[in-house]
Amino acid sequence: MNSYNEFLSIMTKPAKPNDLTFETSLGKLESIVKKLESGELTLEDSVKAFEEGVELAQFCSKKLEEAEKKVEILISKNGTLTKETFTA
Repeated sequence: MNSYNEFLSIMTKPAKPNDLTFETSLGKLESIVKKLESGELTLEDSVKAFEEGVELAQFCSKKLEEAEKKVEILISKNGTLTKETFTA
């Protein structure tokens, strides 16, 4: 984000985390954190940004947990790699 106005335009149309990839969500979360830390946002915009950030953080956490479980399933079969279907 290069400008405050670009950031605000994104904040008025927040994407649902489920529509985004993990990497895109993490990038948006990093951008939100930078703007919140900058102190440039009004209180109202800060609250909106915080709310979106919480949603993105929860989404990213869920995706990481799913990936970790998949890895655990692969390596937990007596030390041999076995592929099993993981359902979230």
